[in-house]
Amino acid sequence: MSSFIRAVVGACLLSQSALGQTHPAPGRQAVNPPGISPLVPAYSVVVRAGDMIFVSGMTGIKPGTQDIIEGGVAAQTRQTLENIRTALQAVGSTMDRVSECTVFLMDMGDYAEMNGVYTTFFPTNPPARATIAVTALPRPAARVEIKCSAQVSRPGGTRTSTRSAKHQ
Repeated sequence: MSSFIRAVVGACLLSQSALGQTHPAPGRQAVNPPGISPLVPAYSVVVRAGDMIFVSGMTGIKPGTQDIIEGGVAAQTRQTLENIRTALQAVGSTMDRVSECTVFLMDMGDYAEMNGVYTTFFPTNPPARATIAVTALPRPAARVEIKCSAQVSRPGGTRTSTRSAKHQ
């Protein structure tokens, strides 16, 4: 291919991108459920790509208000996980299909309190998880933020453990 043709093709691709004329990947669906939509259009609350679901970092906002719930890290963790449940349901999944979570805590001293609530949402076969202490979260009143990945629910399907009975 001549350098002239490469330059023309490159310019066309660049101009399409600059004009926002990009096309979403086939099978990719971005959803912002009512009541928990983001304050800024820089991200989607939940994205479904094929059979995978990705939930953006969620905080304990009161649905419909954008205000962080009062009551400390336990109350915020509970509301955060309820907001995640709402996001998952919006794209056809449930909490038992969550494969991975990342928890961001403002204070690692809140770990036990957060974990006490978290385990009520995942009582058996919990997802993989990392918990990270951070110095700040985008919402100053937030004490916890959680992001997760899941699979689309299948009729009658739930996440199963692959551990043998010997290790349970």
